[in-house]
Amino acid sequence: MSNPIEITNLSVKYNYANISMRILENVNLTVKKGEMVGIMGLSGCGKSTLLFCICGLIPHLYKEEIKGTVLIDGVSINSMRLPEIATKIGIVFQNPDNQLFSPTVEDEIAFGPENLLVEREEIGMRIKDALNKVGMEKYRFSSPHQLSGGEKQRIALASVLSLKPNIFLFDEILSQIDKKGRKDIKEIIKNLKEDGNTIVMIDHNIDNFECADRMLFLKDGVLEDYKDA
Repeated sequence: MSNPIEITNLSVKYNYANISMRILENVNLTVKKGEMVGIMGLSGCGKSTLLFCICGLIPHLYKEEIKGTVLIDGVSINSMRLPEIATKIGIVFQNPDNQLFSPTVEDEIAFGPENLLVEREEIGMRIKDALNKVGMEKYRFSSPHQLSGGEKQRIALASVLSLKPNIFLFDEILSQIDKKGRKDIKEIIKNLKEDGNTIVMIDHNIDNFECADRMLFLKDGVLEDYKDA
């Protein structure tokens, strides 16, 4: 049986104008089903680029120079379409305002399933289930833009949950919220892991990785065990 994530000799180079910059260098990473991997590293070291490669934003949306392979459940990310990837992988970013654009929480969570032509009754069930998992049921008809930072992040996560992925990528999702918000999100991450989902999380703060099974460190595009960093 294939692992959810298998990366082999992944290298990524950005080419802008006359500037060429290698961001990742021969990265190898295997993440098993139900495993949570934490990745630390300084700003600009390539952490977000790695997540973009895992979820297919590179190369499907951002046409960077890429070598190596990224397999999701044994299938090359290059051969998968973005709608298919969205049902397997959910990514939540640092700033929830970049993911929230609908007038109500309900509309926000329904957007993904609607675009995948999920039946109306099923969408209603997914909205209810996603809101329940993030503890935001009473905000169903609220405007996302009137919520606190932590609440917005939970809605961003709920919008991903509605697509029913089993792989979650978290790009510094705790960095812009207060202590209570971080506690709430950490509890959701813990529950996702206990449900058997696969998680890759990047962050600057090692205290945010309580649930991680192992830690890695990305430095100058090279991925290594945290204890060796």
